[in-house]
Amino acid sequence: MAGAVARAPLRLGRLVPQSTCLFLCDLQEKFRNNIQYFPEIVEVSGRLLRAFKLLELPVLATEQYPQGLGKTVAELPLEEHNVPVFDKKKFSMCLPPIQEIIKDKEIKSVVLCGIEAHVCVQQTALDLLESGLDVHVVVDGCSSRSMTDRMYALERMRDSGAFLTTSESIILGLAGGSNHPSFKQLQKIIWESAPDTGLLAARQKPLLAELAGKDAKL
Repeated sequence: MAGAVARAPLRLGRLVPQSTCLFLCDLQEKFRNNIQYFPEIVEVSGRLLRAFKLLELPVLATEQYPQGLGKTVAELPLEEHNVPVFDKKKFSMCLPPIQEIIKDKEIKSVVLCGIEAHVCVQQTALDLLESGLDVHVVVDGCSSRSMTDRMYALERMRDSGAFLTTSESIILGLAGGSNHPSFKQLQKIIWESAPDTGLLAARQKPLLAELAGKDAKL
């Protein structure tokens, strides 16, 4: 049709297992008592770790200054799952060796979880987006010391082009259907709902405040 404006192709963020990788960002022992919902974030990350290893998909992990902040928590047995771990001092996970792995494995989508949402996770997401990769930020698998920092970081990453998603959505998205040969094993991982990480409560507070303001004007 003459004069029609061509539409930009939609970014669906569909996960293709063969080109998808999991990033576990700085889930270290010294953060345990400072991060909001830390045990729940670790549990969700553990679910993703088990799912990715079951599907034989790549998993990469980093530790921020482990000499001072400790190693990855014992609940995530990275060595047992043969997950390569990279020490870092910069905030982003996009270190040269990790970039090389992404290139060699022809990764197009990165599933990202860890801490802190507004620092290392966010800077990793922005670097990955800038390099042309799809980034799926697992909202129930990322947190910060402050819920304010956490929630605004999620908004910032979404506005920059990252897909905000949940751990169960990722796991079932990788399966694609109940006919997947590993579906029953994946189903066991998500049989119980993922733990509450405070997201609904954080979202409800602005809504309740808005409603209270409207009531006051009546």
